[in-house]
Amino acid sequence: MALARRFVILASVALAAAPALADTLTYRNARFGTSLSFPAEVFSDQMEAPANGDGMTWLSADGASLAVYASNNALNLSPTEFADQASQGQGEFEVTYRRVADDWVVLSGYEEGKIFYYRFEFGADSVIHAMLLKYPPTLRDKYDPLTGKLGSSLEGP
Repeated sequence: MALARRFVILASVALAAAPALADTLTYRNARFGTSLSFPAEVFSDQMEAPANGDGMTWLSADGASLAVYASNNALNLSPTEFADQASQGQGEFEVTYRRVADDWVVLSGYEEGKIFYYRFEFGADSVIHAMLLKYPPTLRDKYDPLTGKLGSSLEGP
């Protein structure tokens, strides 16, 4: 009996200590079919949609931003060629992490005092689906764990 009560108490403590599950919003771009799921309470300020329908951007109250968009791979760049070109940022731009696969690219680093995380998925019909997360370095503990979850939810035909 004491063992069962101890289990109930430990389970209650564990549940109380577990973070609440966040409401997830899935954005789907009608023009390209790009989709991404993200915590709606973190990125709560949706910006105005661009006239061309390429994507959408959300802001957080603490200075982070999340953009989801797509574009045509008009130059038919391979993922490696694309990564080479995208790594040549202007101004205060430094790539500190780069990974290239057969159909995706991840670049991360610093741009104008913020950490950035780019993920590009090479889809059908020469479309590149993309997400861009930017956040202040002081919020690294909050946003670093989100990068993999966000990146793995990026999809497109």
